[in-house]
Amino acid sequence: MLLGEDVFYPYSPPVSASLERTLNAETAAAAKAKFPIKVALIASPVDLGVIPDLFGKPQQYADFLDQEISFQTRQPLLVVMPAGFGVQGVPAPAKAAVATLAKPAGSTSDALARAALVAVSKLASAAGHPVHGVPGAPGGEGERSGSGSGRTILLVALILAAVGSAGALLAIRRRRRTAV
Repeated sequence: MLLGEDVFYPYSPPVSASLERTLNAETAAAAKAKFPIKVALIASPVDLGVIPDLFGKPQQYADFLDQEISFQTRQPLLVVMPAGFGVQGVPAPAKAAVATLAKPAGSTSDALARAALVAVSKLASAAGHPVHGVPGAPGGEGERSGSGSGRTILLVALILAAVGSAGALLAIRRRRRTAV
C-alpha cells in the first residue's frame, strides 16, 4: 500500500531483490532532492484490487489513486503498467517528460521496475530536482551528487599544495646557497 511506503510492488511475480533495493534507494534519493514521489508498479489486474477495469489505463488509475492517497496535499505520483505511465501531482515539465518515455520493455515485474527507475530519474530532473548517486539507477554510479567532482577538486588542491611546497623549499635552498 502506498500510504506508508514509497513504492507499491506487484504481488506476483515479485520484483527481484536487487531491483527493489535500487528503486527504493532511487525514491529515497528523490525525496532527499526535494522531489518525494510515490510509485505504483501494476503488473496485472490483481494489483488493482477492487478496480481491475483500470488495468491498461495508467493515467486513469493515477487519477484514481491520487484521490485515494492524497488527503490534504498533492504529492508526485507515478503509475507504471505494461501499457505505459500515468502521473499526478507533478509540475508541467515533469508531465511533459513522461510523454517522452518509452513504454516498459516488457510486462514482467522487473521490466516495470526498470522502467520506473528511468521514469523517476527523468521526472525528478524535469521538475528541477535531479537525482544522482544511486548505484544501478540512471545517473547513478559515477555521478554521486558531486562526490566525483569533489574528489577531483580535492586531488587538484593537493597537487597544487605539493607543487607550491616544493617551490617554496627550492626557493629557501637557493637563498641559503646565495647567502653562504
